[in-house]
Amino acid sequence: MKSRIHPDTRLVVFRDRAADTAFLTRSTADSSRTVEWEDGNTYPVIDVEISSASHPFYTGRARVLDSAGRVERFERRYGRTAAVRG
Repeated sequence: MKSRIHPDTRLVVFRDRAADTAFLTRSTADSSRTVEWEDGNTYPVIDVEISSASHPFYTGRARVLDSAGRVERFERRYGRTAAVRG
């Protein structure tokens, strides 16, 4: 790698508030808040709203939307003629 063109990376703890989990990884992000990790060292901590631990796709709790039902509901509500006028 060329020197002085890449951002500095450091160990950072990302804490998922929704799943109440945290993981330590390398990142260019930095934070003024810190947390003591399991190894006894102190690292910057970044709180995130969603991660692979809480995302429905990764946890298997994803819902399948009924797109056919949505079209039928639209036609019932606005009638078939509204879509034809377009």
